[in-house]
Amino acid sequence: MQAITVRDRDAGVGGLALAELPHPHAAENDVIVRVHAAGFTRGELDWPATWTDRAGRDRTPSVPGHELSGVVVGLGYGTTGLTVGQRVFGLADWARDGSLAEYTAVEARNLAPLPADVGHTVAAALPISGLTAWQGLFDHGRLTAGQTVLVHGAAGSVGSIAVQLAREAGARVIATGRARDRETALGLGAEVFVDLEADRLEDTEEADVVFDVIGGEILDRSAALVRAGGTLVTIAAPPTVRPQDGRAVFFVVEPDRARLADLAQRVRDGRLKPIIGEVRPLAETPAAFAPGRSSHGKTIIRVVPEDAAEAGTR
Repeated sequence: MQAITVRDRDAGVGGLALAELPHPHAAENDVIVRVHAAGFTRGELDWPATWTDRAGRDRTPSVPGHELSGVVVGLGYGTTGLTVGQRVFGLADWARDGSLAEYTAVEARNLAPLPADVGHTVAAALPISGLTAWQGLFDHGRLTAGQTVLVHGAAGSVGSIAVQLAREAGARVIATGRARDRETALGLGAEVFVDLEADRLEDTEEADVVFDVIGGEILDRSAALVRAGGTLVTIAAPPTVRPQDGRAVFFVVEPDRARLADLAQRVRDGRLKPIIGEVRPLAETPAAFAPGRSSHGKTIIRVVPEDAAEAGTR
């Protein structure tokens, strides 16, 4: 099969290449998925799990990418809950070969059934972004109706979903980003937009939850914007500056089959719309990883070309 591989840790994006690999093996409780569409995180080439397995042993050449949508083509011993031929989407394990390949092995519990009226391109944009947004807002931020949430990077893949989920939950949303993101963020339901390049972040009103996806200086400055008893939530790095009277939480997204099914239902109902950015074929993955590319929406890799029927469900 064809897959995108990385072999040299020091080569960075330049080390990504399209290669031929053996078909994956389905271990106990695994399924083999024929990948139709896949997502990735540009920073994952810096993750230790990209280069070593859970025992710390080198596992290169490794296949990056951890979001996928496709069709089950094989079952490992003891696998239950899914069947061959079923449409699925979800998360590939961090320390195993991922989704930027024609086929991949995934633990069955990390996948959810994909309704026939949700396209693979849209589904591949949901697992990391959707689960991260939900877990950050509600599991860690404990956001409730009537509260105010500040969402950094509100036009990005995670932030755009967070804005929509928070608004539907009855929260007041303050969005941040670049000037070009203003209309997108407001269109998603944010009431206030803060231009991080032109406005003073410190002049922004306090929020019950601050959800950060940027890190660095923005994360440090955001601690002062958390109301008493509120929460600063980030996926970028453990906070070094904490709210004076509140919590600070750094987390890594976790698989959740039930929540994935809920997110897919929201897409079907028209209550949630992931922002899709570039859609590229598998061979163009190295270019899609290149630093400095637009962060507006989620870049998706189409492993199987989209057919006319599915194009209407994107």
